[in-house]
Amino acid sequence: MQKLQREINWYVYLVRCCDGSLYTGIAKSLQKRLLEHNSDNQLGAKYTRSRRPVKLVYQESYASRALAMQREAAIKRLSKPQKEQLVASGDGIP
Repeated sequence: MQKLQREINWYVYLVRCCDGSLYTGIAKSLQKRLLEHNSDNQLGAKYTRSRRPVKLVYQESYASRALAMQREAAIKRLSKPQKEQLVASGDGIP
């Protein structure tokens, strides 16, 4: 019997913080992660805790965590103007 392989999506995302800065991360559920970033719990990133609210401005989906992590690392190496250009492209928001 062949086991069905379920496609699991991972997302690479950028959020804009209230101070205008951009934060890059990965998540399986973007909706849940945004709630974590914007709530008072300890699950949101330390960086975004003092920069709330955050707003999703860019996303990409990947079939595996490894691929998402590779892309996250590549985006984090970009300069701020390059990240802004990525956001402005509009390709990452459905």
